[in-house]
Amino acid sequence: MLGEYLPVLLFLIVSTGIGIALLIAGRLLGPQRPGADKLAPYECGFEAFEDARMRFDVRYYLIAILFIVFDLEIAFVFPWAVVFRSLGVFGLVEMGTFLGLLVLGFAYVWKKGALQWE
Repeated sequence: MLGEYLPVLLFLIVSTGIGIALLIAGRLLGPQRPGADKLAPYECGFEAFEDARMRFDVRYYLIAILFIVFDLEIAFVFPWAVVFRSLGVFGLVEMGTFLGLLVLGFAYVWKKGALQWE
């Protein structure tokens, strides 16, 4: 029975070897020119700051959260589409309700101006 897993083991060994070889080749053959800009800390779309109580714009995080919500929506729609015929009308109504709530949420966010970037 373990012989059936040999191709999977070989695939893991070869892919790990290729990944490590590419990392080493990039380190050895790539340019090594660190500068002040490359070594400076950078986080979340704005310059690093000294004071932790400094006010900053949260729109970046709001857009990221909205992207995750609508990306997860696709993760729910795809399996539904695969078994659509076996679900019948009940499945259609349930998915219509789900998508309707997402559209209402999107309209609310749009109306509040959360998607406007200045």
